[in-house]
Amino acid sequence: MWKWLALSLFLVTPALAQENPTAYEALRVVGTQLGRGALNHIVSITGVAGDPQPQKWKIILEDPRVRGRVREVQVADGRIASERTPDRSVAGSTEGATIDSARLNLDSNGAYAVASHTAEVSHTSFATVSYTLRTDERGEPIWIVTLTNKSSRPVGTIYIGANRGTVTRTEGMFAGTSMEDVETDYGREGGGIIGNVKDRIRKAFHRTQEEARDTFDRVQRSFSDFINRE
Repeated sequence: MWKWLALSLFLVTPALAQENPTAYEALRVVGTQLGRGALNHIVSITGVAGDPQPQKWKIILEDPRVRGRVREVQVADGRIASERTPDRSVAGSTEGATIDSARLNLDSNGAYAVASHTAEVSHTSFATVSYTLRTDERGEPIWIVTLTNKSSRPVGTIYIGANRGTVTRTEGMFAGTSMEDVETDYGREGGGIIGNVKDRIRKAFHRTQEEARDTFDRVQRSFSDFINRE
């Protein structure tokens, strides 16, 4: 009896953990209710306090017809729960930048897999996850995944390319050292304790990048294939 109950709980738990929608699933709701063309005007996608996926997603859409030239919709429970027009434009790295959905190969659950592995390698403990998908300075889609502790304080942020799954940057992790600083300083230090510490951090970061690529190979998911599967 108890063995059967334990097995039942084991089988049910994964389904419960995936109850909240992923970013792709939220975008499918937008495409269904606002028309498939709306998916060509995505500026950003945001979800907070995910465990591991958030209960609702905020999606910013380019819309020259409205005030501020953008429209904000919130998706929850499989539908658009609210809609408004912000007072000013909210965009990616470039004003009015929109996401090329054909270059999306990483859903939010895949981004979580890469981020959680990165956190494990850097010995960073977290309780919940917040997500932002937008463009970077080159116009490429990028996931910005922020890890928070039980007090809702950020403990680390990971930047993951949504096209190839590459970890390009971290903040507040790997002994709190910026990877850009490590790359800049590497080779300038004349050895010693500081130089050795930075060398270890640099190697750990590059190992994380390699392992992130392996994780991406397992969890990658084309948005074009996903949305056309309907």
